[in-house]
Amino acid sequence: MSESVVEGAAGVPERIKVLLVDDQPLLRMGFRLILEGEEDLHVVGEASNGIEALAAVERLDPDVVLMDVRMPLMDGIEATGKISASPSDASIIILTTFDMDEYAFAGLQAGASAFLLKDVAPSELVQAVRLVASGDAVVAPRLTQRLLENFVRSRPVRPVIQPDPLLEELTPRELDVAQCIAQGLSNAEIAHKLFLSEATVKTHVRRILTKLHLRDRVQVVVYAYETGMVIPSNPDY
Repeated sequence: MSESVVEGAAGVPERIKVLLVDDQPLLRMGFRLILEGEEDLHVVGEASNGIEALAAVERLDPDVVLMDVRMPLMDGIEATGKISASPSDASIIILTTFDMDEYAFAGLQAGASAFLLKDVAPSELVQAVRLVASGDAVVAPRLTQRLLENFVRSRPVRPVIQPDPLLEELTPRELDVAQCIAQGLSNAEIAHKLFLSEATVKTHVRRILTKLHLRDRVQVVVYAYETGMVIPSNPDY
């Protein structure tokens, strides 16, 4: 059984509830077939635009939303922002056609937990849903560094800012872990770099998110660069 599967009071695994949001019916059908083939995943509904997505999230209470960015009436970026600001605990995965799509970055800034390409392999899609449901953000490894580089390059040049007081709440080790997260490292990579167990790294990650009032790892990346916690070493930035 996957680590992301939660057991109910009777010891019966509770399936991860997924909402599919895309204006292409065939794409939704393909994703549904992939996800419904897993015992721990359940597609609870579909929507073809952001307005329908908001209503479906409120009605169906999904754990994970697969969100297209370009849709009529309300696009996925606006819908993501509204869902993230709502009482819903749903995590959102942005789906995009191009790996450097500016909409993908806007989606992450709006509160999405991950972004994936629409031509993602079935196994990667399933794993992404499970990871996001368990609280881990997902950025395809081959895109991570490019994501960080483009995010930093997109920021206007600003004078040195005062550190966020919340950073003072982090222990030296938690600060080390936060900086590693901002560099796009996985828990396993952080454990190797800092000579820690993965379990210890996971504990540090949870504490960091709590202390900084952040939803997930992607938000740690955004926070790190916005507050100057991480300074890009490449002078071209």
